[in-house]
Amino acid sequence: MSAHIRPDLDAIPAYVAGRSQPGVVKLASNETTLGPLPSVAKAIAEAAETVNRYPDNASLELRAAIAEFNGVAVENVAAGCGSVAICQELVQITCLEPTDEVLFAWRSFEAYPIVTRVAGAKAVQVPLDSEFTHDLDALAAAITPNTRVVFVCNPNNPTGTAHGRAAIERFVDSVPADVLVVLDEAYFEYLRIGGDEAPNGVDVGRTRPNVLVLRTFSKAYGLAGLRVGYAVGDPKVITALMKVHIPFSLNRVAQAAAIASLEARHELLERTDAVVAERDRMRDALIAVGYRVPRSEANFIWLPLGDRSAEYGEASAEAGVLVRPYGTDGVRVTAGDPHENDLFLAFATAPETLARFIG
Repeated sequence: MSAHIRPDLDAIPAYVAGRSQPGVVKLASNETTLGPLPSVAKAIAEAAETVNRYPDNASLELRAAIAEFNGVAVENVAAGCGSVAICQELVQITCLEPTDEVLFAWRSFEAYPIVTRVAGAKAVQVPLDSEFTHDLDALAAAITPNTRVVFVCNPNNPTGTAHGRAAIERFVDSVPADVLVVLDEAYFEYLRIGGDEAPNGVDVGRTRPNVLVLRTFSKAYGLAGLRVGYAVGDPKVITALMKVHIPFSLNRVAQAAAIASLEARHELLERTDAVVAERDRMRDALIAVGYRVPRSEANFIWLPLGDRSAEYGEASAEAGVLVRPYGTDGVRVTAGDPHENDLFLAFATAPETLARFIG
Protein backbone atom coordinates (compact mmCIF):
# COMPACT_ATOMS: atom_id res chain seq x y z
CA MET A 1 0.00 0.00 0.00
CA SER A 2 1.41 3.41 -0.96
CA ALA A 3 1.36 6.49 1.22
CA HIS A 4 -1.83 8.54 1.24
CA ILE A 5 -1.59 11.63 -0.97
CA ARG A 6 -4.22 14.35 -1.17
CA PRO A 7 -6.50 13.24 -4.03
CA ASP A 8 -7.19 16.80 -5.17
CA LEU A 9 -3.54 17.19 -6.20
CA ASP A 10 -4.29 15.12 -9.30
CA ALA A 11 -6.29 18.06 -10.62
CA ILE A 12 -3.64 20.69 -9.86
CA PRO A 13 -1.17 21.27 -12.70
CA ALA A 14 2.52 21.53 -11.88
CA TYR A 15 4.21 24.82 -12.66
CA VAL A 16 5.74 24.68 -16.14
CA ALA A 17 8.98 26.59 -16.68
CA GLY A 18 10.14 27.94 -20.02
CA ARG A 19 11.77 25.31 -22.23
CA SER A 20 15.53 25.07 -22.60
CA GLN A 21 17.36 23.26 -25.37
CA PRO A 22 21.11 23.18 -26.01
CA GLY A 23 22.11 25.21 -29.03
CA VAL A 24 18.73 26.91 -29.33
CA VAL A 25 18.10 30.56 -28.46
CA LYS A 26 15.86 30.78 -25.38
CA LEU A 27 13.31 33.58 -25.31
CA ALA A 28 10.84 31.48 -23.34
CA SER A 29 11.68 32.66 -19.81
CA ASN A 30 11.63 36.20 -18.48
CA GLU A 31 15.27 36.42 -17.46
CA THR A 32 17.99 38.86 -18.37
CA THR A 33 20.76 37.67 -20.66
CA LEU A 34 23.31 39.77 -18.74
CA GLY A 35 25.16 38.20 -15.83
CA PRO A 36 25.72 39.79 -12.42
CA LEU A 37 28.04 42.78 -12.14
CA PRO A 38 31.61 42.10 -10.93
CA SER A 39 30.79 43.51 -7.50
CA VAL A 40 27.81 41.18 -7.20
CA ALA A 41 29.80 38.18 -8.46
CA LYS A 42 32.42 38.99 -5.80
CA ALA A 43 29.77 39.04 -3.08
CA ILE A 44 28.44 35.69 -4.34
CA ALA A 45 31.91 34.13 -4.25
CA GLU A 46 32.61 35.41 -0.76
CA ALA A 47 29.26 34.19 0.54
CA ALA A 48 29.85 30.78 -1.02
CA GLU A 49 32.78 30.32 1.34
CA THR A 50 30.44 30.52 4.33
CA VAL A 51 27.68 28.14 3.25
CA ASN A 52 28.60 25.78 6.07
CA ARG A 53 26.67 28.22 8.28
CA TYR A 54 22.93 28.77 8.27
CA PRO A 55 21.67 31.97 6.68
CA ASP A 56 20.02 34.71 8.71
CA ASN A 57 16.48 33.37 8.92
CA ALA A 58 15.04 36.86 9.35
CA SER A 59 17.16 38.32 6.50
CA LEU A 60 17.65 41.43 8.61
CA GLU A 61 20.50 43.00 6.64
CA LEU A 62 18.74 42.41 3.33
CA ARG A 63 15.41 43.68 4.63
CA ALA A 64 17.12 46.80 5.97
CA ALA A 65 18.65 47.46 2.55
CA ILE A 66 15.29 46.91 0.83
CA ALA A 67 13.57 49.17 3.36
CA GLU A 68 16.07 51.97 2.78
CA PHE A 69 15.75 51.62 -0.99
CA ASN A 70 11.95 51.89 -0.82
CA GLY A 71 11.76 54.52 1.91
CA VAL A 72 9.92 52.33 4.41
CA ALA A 73 10.67 50.75 7.79
CA VAL A 74 12.17 47.29 8.16
CA GLU A 75 8.90 46.22 9.75
CA ASN A 76 7.23 46.83 6.38
CA VAL A 77 9.46 44.36 4.51
CA ALA A 78 9.51 40.59 4.14
CA ALA A 79 11.98 38.66 1.98
CA GLY A 80 11.51 35.24 0.45
CA CYS A 81 12.73 32.60 -1.97
CA GLY A 82 11.49 34.51 -4.99
CA SER A 83 8.27 36.51 -5.07
CA VAL A 84 6.37 33.36 -6.08
CA ALA A 85 7.16 31.82 -2.69
CA ILE A 86 5.68 34.89 -1.04
CA CYS A 87 2.58 34.49 -3.24
CA GLN A 88 2.01 31.08 -1.73
CA GLU A 89 2.64 32.40 1.78
CA LEU A 90 0.11 35.18 1.19
CA VAL A 91 -2.59 32.63 0.37
CA GLN A 92 -1.60 30.67 3.47
CA ILE A 93 -2.04 33.66 5.78
CA THR A 94 -5.37 34.77 4.28
CA CYS A 95 -7.21 31.55 3.45
CA LEU A 96 -8.33 28.79 5.79
CA GLU A 97 -11.62 27.43 4.47
CA PRO A 98 -12.34 25.81 1.07
CA THR A 99 -14.82 28.62 0.42
CA ASP A 100 -12.15 31.31 0.81
CA GLU A 101 -11.53 32.94 -2.56
CA VAL A 102 -8.38 34.20 -4.26
CA LEU A 103 -9.18 36.56 -7.11
CA PHE A 104 -7.00 37.37 -10.12
CA ALA A 105 -7.19 38.23 -13.80
CA TRP A 106 -6.74 35.61 -16.48
CA ARG A 107 -4.60 35.13 -18.27
CA SER A 108 -2.06 36.26 -15.70
CA PHE A 109 0.81 34.71 -13.76
CA GLU A 110 0.26 30.96 -13.95
CA ALA A 111 1.40 30.38 -10.36
CA TYR A 112 -1.68 32.16 -8.93
CA PRO A 113 -4.17 29.31 -9.48
CA ILE A 114 -1.57 26.74 -8.44
CA VAL A 115 -0.66 28.31 -5.09
CA THR A 116 -4.34 28.95 -4.41
CA ARG A 117 -5.41 25.37 -4.92
CA VAL A 118 -2.38 23.97 -3.09
CA ALA A 119 -3.56 25.99 -0.08
CA GLY A 120 -7.04 24.51 -0.44
CA ALA A 121 -8.69 27.80 -1.40
CA LYS A 122 -10.90 28.64 -4.37
CA ALA A 123 -9.36 30.32 -7.41
CA VAL A 124 -11.59 32.90 -9.12
CA GLN A 125 -10.47 34.08 -12.55
CA VAL A 126 -11.67 37.29 -14.21
CA PRO A 127 -10.98 37.61 -17.96
CA LEU A 128 -8.69 40.35 -19.24
CA ASP A 129 -10.32 43.05 -21.33
CA SER A 130 -10.15 43.29 -25.13
CA GLU A 131 -6.74 44.99 -24.88
CA PHE A 132 -5.28 42.12 -22.80
CA THR A 133 -5.21 44.36 -19.72
CA HIS A 134 -6.71 43.82 -16.27
CA ASP A 135 -10.42 44.66 -16.34
CA LEU A 136 -10.34 46.42 -13.00
CA ASP A 137 -14.08 47.13 -12.93
CA ALA A 138 -14.87 43.46 -13.52
CA LEU A 139 -12.28 42.46 -10.95
CA ALA A 140 -13.89 44.75 -8.35
CA ALA A 141 -17.34 43.41 -9.23
CA ALA A 142 -16.16 39.83 -8.70
CA ILE A 143 -15.28 40.45 -5.05
CA THR A 144 -17.60 38.62 -2.66
CA PRO A 145 -17.78 38.23 1.13
CA ASN A 146 -15.58 35.15 0.65
CA THR A 147 -12.79 37.02 -1.14
CA ARG A 148 -9.62 37.07 0.93
CA VAL A 149 -6.92 38.27 -1.46
CA VAL A 150 -6.76 39.84 -4.92
CA PHE A 151 -3.64 39.55 -7.07
CA VAL A 152 -3.05 42.36 -9.58
CA CYS A 153 -0.03 41.70 -11.77
CA ASN A 154 1.06 45.13 -13.05
CA PRO A 155 2.69 44.90 -15.58
CA ASN A 156 0.85 41.72 -16.32
CA ASN A 157 2.62 38.46 -17.08
CA PRO A 158 2.30 37.20 -19.83
CA THR A 159 0.64 40.06 -21.74
CA GLY A 160 2.94 42.90 -20.60
CA THR A 161 0.09 45.38 -20.26
CA ALA A 162 -0.10 47.81 -17.34
CA HIS A 163 -2.40 50.33 -15.71
CA GLY A 164 -1.31 53.76 -14.55
CA ARG A 165 -1.39 54.98 -10.98
CA ALA A 166 -4.83 56.60 -11.09
CA ALA A 167 -6.53 53.42 -12.29
CA ILE A 168 -4.72 51.32 -9.68
CA GLU A 169 -5.69 53.72 -6.90
CA ARG A 170 -9.33 53.78 -8.00
CA PHE A 171 -9.41 50.01 -7.94
CA VAL A 172 -7.68 49.67 -4.58
CA ASP A 173 -10.04 52.20 -3.03
CA SER A 174 -13.04 50.21 -4.30
CA VAL A 175 -11.90 47.04 -2.52
CA PRO A 176 -13.22 46.34 1.00
CA ALA A 177 -10.62 47.17 3.63
CA ASP A 178 -10.52 43.58 4.92
CA VAL A 179 -9.49 42.16 1.52
CA LEU A 180 -5.76 42.06 0.85
CA VAL A 181 -4.75 43.57 -2.51
CA VAL A 182 -1.42 42.26 -3.76
CA LEU A 183 0.20 44.44 -6.42
CA ASP A 184 2.62 42.06 -8.10
CA GLU A 185 5.29 44.31 -9.61
CA ALA A 186 7.82 41.72 -10.75
CA TYR A 187 8.44 43.79 -13.89
CA PHE A 188 8.35 47.20 -12.24
CA GLU A 189 11.81 48.19 -13.47
CA TYR A 190 10.74 47.92 -17.13
CA LEU A 191 7.78 50.28 -16.76
CA ARG A 192 8.09 53.45 -18.79
CA ILE A 193 4.77 55.08 -17.88
CA GLY A 194 5.97 58.47 -16.74
CA GLY A 195 4.88 61.47 -14.72
CA ASP A 196 2.01 61.34 -12.28
CA GLU A 197 0.70 58.16 -13.93
CA ALA A 198 3.76 56.09 -13.05
CA PRO A 199 2.36 53.18 -11.01
CA ASN A 200 4.42 52.58 -7.89
CA GLY A 201 2.72 50.14 -5.57
CA VAL A 202 4.90 51.04 -2.62
CA ASP A 203 3.64 54.63 -2.77
CA VAL A 204 0.05 53.46 -3.28
CA GLY A 205 0.29 51.25 -0.21
CA ARG A 206 1.74 53.86 2.16
CA THR A 207 -1.71 54.98 3.30
CA ARG A 208 -3.57 51.75 2.54
CA PRO A 209 -2.85 48.92 5.02
CA ASN A 210 -4.66 46.32 2.88
CA VAL A 211 -2.20 46.83 -0.01
CA LEU A 212 0.93 44.72 -0.29
CA VAL A 213 3.53 45.00 -3.05
CA LEU A 214 5.68 42.21 -4.47
CA ARG A 215 9.03 42.84 -6.17
CA THR A 216 11.80 40.51 -7.31
CA PHE A 217 15.53 40.39 -7.97
CA SER A 218 15.00 37.78 -10.69
CA LYS A 219 14.40 40.12 -13.62
CA ALA A 220 16.15 43.49 -13.83
CA TYR A 221 18.69 42.57 -11.13
CA GLY A 222 19.71 39.38 -12.92
CA LEU A 223 19.42 36.96 -9.99
CA ALA A 224 16.81 34.54 -11.38
CA GLY A 225 19.01 31.57 -10.50
CA LEU A 226 19.31 32.59 -6.84
CA ARG A 227 15.61 33.24 -6.11
CA VAL A 228 15.16 36.43 -4.09
CA GLY A 229 11.89 38.32 -3.82
CA TYR A 230 10.38 40.70 -1.32
CA ALA A 231 7.12 42.17 -0.09
CA VAL A 232 6.37 45.66 1.18
CA GLY A 233 3.24 46.10 3.24
CA ASP A 234 1.60 46.72 6.58
CA PRO A 235 3.60 45.34 9.56
CA LYS A 236 0.66 43.14 10.57
CA VAL A 237 0.73 41.38 7.19
CA ILE A 238 4.53 41.15 7.23
CA THR A 239 4.48 39.56 10.70
CA ALA A 240 2.00 36.96 9.47
CA LEU A 241 4.18 36.20 6.45
CA MET A 242 7.17 35.55 8.66
CA LYS A 243 5.16 33.00 10.64
CA VAL A 244 4.59 30.80 7.57
CA HIS A 245 8.01 31.43 6.04
CA ILE A 246 9.95 28.18 5.51
CA PRO A 247 12.98 28.49 7.83
CA PHE A 248 16.27 29.30 6.11
CA SER A 249 14.72 29.13 2.62
CA LEU A 250 16.46 32.35 1.56
CA ASN A 251 20.07 31.19 1.49
CA ARG A 252 23.24 33.06 2.40
CA VAL A 253 24.46 33.44 -1.18
CA ALA A 254 21.14 34.82 -2.36
CA GLN A 255 20.97 37.34 0.48
CA ALA A 256 24.51 38.56 -0.18
CA ALA A 257 23.86 38.85 -3.91
CA ALA A 258 20.67 40.84 -3.38
CA ILE A 259 22.38 43.27 -0.98
CA ALA A 260 25.24 43.79 -3.42
CA SER A 261 22.76 44.29 -6.26
CA LEU A 262 20.99 47.03 -4.33
CA GLU A 263 24.33 48.72 -3.76
CA ALA A 264 24.91 48.59 -7.53
CA ARG A 265 21.31 49.33 -8.44
CA HIS A 266 21.98 52.41 -10.55
CA GLU A 267 24.21 50.51 -12.94
CA LEU A 268 21.91 47.50 -12.96
CA LEU A 269 18.77 49.51 -13.61
CA GLU A 270 20.45 51.43 -16.41
CA ARG A 271 20.69 48.10 -18.22
CA THR A 272 16.91 47.95 -18.44
CA ASP A 273 16.96 50.75 -21.02
CA ALA A 274 18.59 48.44 -23.56
CA VAL A 275 16.02 45.73 -22.84
CA VAL A 276 13.16 48.20 -23.25
CA ALA A 277 14.64 49.42 -26.54
CA GLU A 278 14.78 45.84 -27.83
CA ARG A 279 11.27 45.12 -26.58
CA ASP A 280 9.91 48.12 -28.47
CA ARG A 281 11.97 47.36 -31.56
CA MET A 282 10.54 43.84 -31.71
CA ARG A 283 7.00 45.11 -31.25
CA ASP A 284 7.36 47.73 -33.98
CA ALA A 285 8.77 45.19 -36.43
CA LEU A 286 5.95 42.74 -35.78
CA ILE A 287 3.20 45.34 -36.02
CA ALA A 288 4.68 46.52 -39.32
CA VAL A 289 4.03 43.12 -40.91
CA GLY A 290 0.54 42.60 -39.54
CA TYR A 291 0.80 41.15 -36.03
CA ARG A 292 -1.37 42.41 -33.22
CA VAL A 293 0.96 43.17 -30.31
CA PRO A 294 -0.32 45.04 -27.23
CA ARG A 295 1.89 47.70 -25.72
CA SER A 296 4.24 46.08 -23.23
CA GLU A 297 5.67 47.57 -20.05
CA ALA A 298 7.65 44.43 -19.21
CA ASN A 299 10.70 42.69 -20.68
CA PHE A 300 8.65 40.68 -23.17
CA ILE A 301 5.94 41.00 -25.79
CA TRP A 302 2.65 39.14 -26.25
CA LEU A 303 1.31 37.69 -29.46
CA PRO A 304 -2.42 36.86 -29.08
CA LEU A 305 -2.44 33.98 -31.55
CA GLY A 306 -5.31 32.02 -30.02
CA ASP A 307 -5.54 28.36 -30.98
CA ARG A 308 -2.48 28.74 -33.22
CA SER A 309 -0.21 29.43 -30.23
CA ALA A 310 1.20 25.94 -29.70
CA GLU A 311 1.82 25.44 -33.40
CA TYR A 312 3.57 28.81 -33.58
CA GLY A 313 5.78 27.86 -30.65
CA GLU A 314 6.84 24.64 -32.33
CA ALA A 315 7.54 26.40 -35.62
CA SER A 316 9.68 28.97 -33.82
CA ALA A 317 11.61 26.21 -32.05
CA GLU A 318 12.28 24.54 -35.40
CA ALA A 319 13.68 27.88 -36.56
CA GLY A 320 16.08 27.93 -33.59
CA VAL A 321 14.21 30.12 -31.08
CA LEU A 322 12.27 28.90 -28.05
CA VAL A 323 9.28 31.08 -27.15
CA ARG A 324 6.50 30.48 -24.62
CA PRO A 325 3.02 29.43 -25.84
CA TYR A 326 0.16 29.71 -23.34
CA GLY A 327 -2.57 27.25 -24.19
CA THR A 328 -4.95 28.72 -26.73
CA ASP A 329 -4.36 32.30 -25.62
CA GLY A 330 -1.08 33.48 -27.10
CA VAL A 331 2.69 33.40 -27.17
CA ARG A 332 5.10 35.32 -24.96
CA VAL A 333 8.49 36.32 -26.35
CA THR A 334 11.15 37.64 -23.99
CA ALA A 335 13.44 40.42 -25.22
CA GLY A 336 16.93 38.92 -25.36
CA ASP A 337 20.16 40.11 -26.88
CA PRO A 338 19.82 41.94 -30.23
CA HIS A 339 21.16 38.99 -32.25
CA GLU A 340 18.73 36.63 -30.51
CA ASN A 341 15.84 38.96 -31.18
CA ASP A 342 16.93 39.28 -34.80
CA LEU A 343 16.80 35.51 -35.17
CA PHE A 344 13.25 35.47 -33.82
CA LEU A 345 12.20 38.38 -36.05
CA ALA A 346 13.65 36.60 -39.09
CA PHE A 347 11.33 33.69 -38.34
CA ALA A 348 8.34 35.80 -37.32
CA THR A 349 8.43 38.09 -40.37
CA ALA A 350 9.31 35.43 -42.97
CA PRO A 351 6.71 35.24 -45.75
CA GLU A 352 5.95 31.59 -45.00
CA THR A 353 5.37 32.38 -41.30
CA LEU A 354 3.09 35.28 -42.11
CA ALA A 355 1.12 33.21 -44.60
CA ARG A 356 0.76 30.37 -42.09
CA PHE A 357 -0.12 32.32 -38.96
CA ILE A 358 -1.04 35.92 -39.80
CA GLY A 359 -2.51 35.92 -43.28
